[in-house]
Amino acid sequence: MTVLLWILGVLAVPTLLFALWLAWVFLKEFFSPTPEDNTEDGAKAAEQFGLLPVERQNTDLAAPLPADWEAALSALRGEDWRPAADLLRSIGPDWERRSAFVYLLGERAAEDDSWLLVWEKERPDDPDAAVVRARSTVILAWQIRGGKRAQYTTQEQFEGFRRTLVRAREETARAAALNPDDPTPYIAEIWVALGLGYANSQMDKVWAEITSRAPHHYEAHFSALQYWCAKWRGSERLAGEFAERAAAAAPLGSLLTVLPLIAHFEHDESEDNAVDRTPEMVARVDAGLADAAAADPAHPRLPELRHMLAYYLSLQDRDEAALEQFKLVDGHVNALPWRYRNDRAAYYCQIRDSSAAAVAAASAAEPTV
Repeated sequence: MTVLLWILGVLAVPTLLFALWLAWVFLKEFFSPTPEDNTEDGAKAAEQFGLLPVERQNTDLAAPLPADWEAALSALRGEDWRPAADLLRSIGPDWERRSAFVYLLGERAAEDDSWLLVWEKERPDDPDAAVVRARSTVILAWQIRGGKRAQYTTQEQFEGFRRTLVRAREETARAAALNPDDPTPYIAEIWVALGLGYANSQMDKVWAEITSRAPHHYEAHFSALQYWCAKWRGSERLAGEFAERAAAAAPLGSLLTVLPLIAHFEHDESEDNAVDRTPEMVARVDAGLADAAAADPAHPRLPELRHMLAYYLSLQDRDEAALEQFKLVDGHVNALPWRYRNDRAAYYCQIRDSSAAAVAAASAAEPTV
C-alpha cells in the first residue's frame, strides 16, 4: 500500500506542476496589459514628447523640403518651369542636391510633363531639362511596371516597362553628353540597369562613370546597393560586400555608413530581433550615429540615415537614443524601413511609440530627489 501511494504521489507531481504553470500563465495574461493598452500607452507617451499622431505623418517625403524647393515645385502646377530651372542651375555641381532635386522634378514630370515640354521647346539643348526628362522616363517606367511581384504583374505591364526603359537609356545618354561632369544621368541609369537586367560587368561600367565624378554619392550608392541585392541582380553576399566596402572607404558625413544597415535589412527574413542586436549590428548603428553627427545638417539625404538609425536603435532597446532620432524625422515617413509597408505611417508609429513608452516608463521609475 505504501509503495502504491508513493507511485501515485510521483505520478501526481507532473500534474501538479502543470496546474501551477497553467495558473501562472492565466494570471500573467489576466494582469498583463493588452496590445491595445500598450498601443494606447505608446501613443500617449509619443504625444507627451511632442510627436505627431499617425494621421499627421507625411507619407510622400522623408523630410520637409527646403522652402525654395517647395516654391519651385508648386510653380509647376501652373506650368511655370522657370523657378525650377533657375534653382537647378543655381545648385550647380553640388551633386547630392542636384540629383535629389532632379528626382523630385522627374516625379512631377512623370505625372504631367506639360511644363517640361515647354522648357524643352524654349531651351532644346539645356542639360538640366535633358536630365529631368531622363529621370522622369525612368520613374514612369517603374510606375508602368507597378510595385507588385512578378507573378502579379501583367505581360502588358512588363512590355510597357521594357519599352520605356529602353527609351530612358537613350535619354540618359543624351543628358550625359550634354553635361559630361554630371553623375546624375548615370545614377538614373542604375534603375535602367536594374530593370533591363544589365550584366554585372555592364553595371560595373556605369558605376565607374559615377565614381569618377562623385566617389561617395549617397543616392548613387543606395541605388547600386539595390542592384546588388538578391531580389534583383546580385546576392546577399554581393550586397553585403558592396555595402561594407563603400562604408569603409567613405569619409564621415557622407552617410554611407547606412549601407550595411540597408543590406542587412534587405536580406533579413528572421522574425527574431536577436539578429538586430548582435555586436556587429550595434557597431554599425554606432558608426551611423557618428556619421550623422558629422554630416552637413542640410544634406538632403540625412533624414534617410536618421530613419534607419531610429529603427535599429529601437530594436536594440536603446530607446533614449532612438527617441532622439525619431524627434528629428517625425512627421515624414517615406523612407526605409517604413517604405516597404502598406501602411508606412502606422508601422513607423508602432516602432516609435514603443521607444517613447519605454523612455516614459524609465523616467517615471526614476527616484525623485
